[in-house]
Amino acid sequence: MIPAEFQYLCPSSVDEAVRMLADAGEDAKVIAGGQSLVPVLRMRLAAPTALIDLGGLTELTGVRDDGDSLLIGAMTTHYEVQRDDLIHDHARLLGLVTDTVADPQVRHRGTFGGSLCHADPAGDLLAPALALDCVLIIAGPGGRREVPASEFFTGYFETALAADEILIDIRVPKYTGWGAHYEKLNRVAQAWSIVAVAAAVRREGDVIAEARIGLTNMGPVPLRASGVEAALAGAEATREAIASAAARAAEGTSPSSDLNGQADYRQHLVTVLTRRAVTVAAGL
Repeated sequence: MIPAEFQYLCPSSVDEAVRMLADAGEDAKVIAGGQSLVPVLRMRLAAPTALIDLGGLTELTGVRDDGDSLLIGAMTTHYEVQRDDLIHDHARLLGLVTDTVADPQVRHRGTFGGSLCHADPAGDLLAPALALDCVLIIAGPGGRREVPASEFFTGYFETALAADEILIDIRVPKYTGWGAHYEKLNRVAQAWSIVAVAAAVRREGDVIAEARIGLTNMGPVPLRASGVEAALAGAEATREAIASAAARAAEGTSPSSDLNGQADYRQHLVTVLTRRAVTVAAGL
């Protein structure tokens, strides 16, 4: 199908993009890499009156060192995140997760910020952003504000972004020296996750000092496996201790039932994947 007619706008700065979005009204949309939006437009599941293309805003690209954290521009592509040395050294989990996103073509066009704003509960980047306590920096007519990832994802394909706001940066605390791993179950390569688990672990000798675990597709929004994190804090770094903690992974989840699996299957699966992800992240 051919998309419905719309006005195409190319801002030269973030401030201009915000003004364009406000002037265009609530039926306008922002396009980043377009890997999620363009198919929706072609199927006419969305028919915006105006499309504001952020592709020319180089100020929204790249990974920057910001002291105790990293700043990732919202328009940074998955490919760039995969290969960035700062990501590898200080936020390894994000690099590992990005390796699993779609295929090379999509990773060259799709953007980190675009994936977060799309807020697909089966999308790979939401859970690690939550687990790593990322903060999303948003620009709007009233200025700029910061929203923790724990408050950004509000529902199925829904976020805290207002209709006249744009995501510009993602702040990621540094996790230098932490182990990390991503376990993802999908039917075929490049498919959406049926269930996935993102884990980051900090060890002190033979003890797990801290663990951060995000769950993908276990509800309408990404979830933290808080019960598992609590059970792992101070636990011995053994397979037995990890298996015992991972048994709590399904607590507080509300997965859907669909053609890929029933809810109870997903709740069983998340315990298995959590055990695997934490075991590898802990270096066992």
